[in-house]
Amino acid sequence: MELSRHAQIRCQQRGIPPLIRQWLQDFGSEVQTHGATKRFFDREAKRRLAAAVGPQVVDRLGSLLNVYLVEATGTVVTAAVRTGVSSFSVQ
Repeated sequence: MELSRHAQIRCQQRGIPPLIRQWLQDFGSEVQTHGATKRFFDREAKRRLAAAVGPQVVDRLGSLLNVYLVEATGTVVTAAVRTGVSSFSVQ
């Protein structure tokens, strides 16, 4: 996955590690918005992730999964922390 310079800076500032970005690509839900794709972990995405890596891993990583990426033309252009997201257990 290619990151723009802006996205690299935002990931560093917001503490979004490469593993979480990869999991967003592999398991995240997506919506089209303003000509770009927004990837995030909703309830279903967390369930898909838990099936692959185990529910304990997902529960322990909790707040690291409250992030999203915005991708345009195959490049991640920004990353941010989702606000107003309630956490839940996948077990």
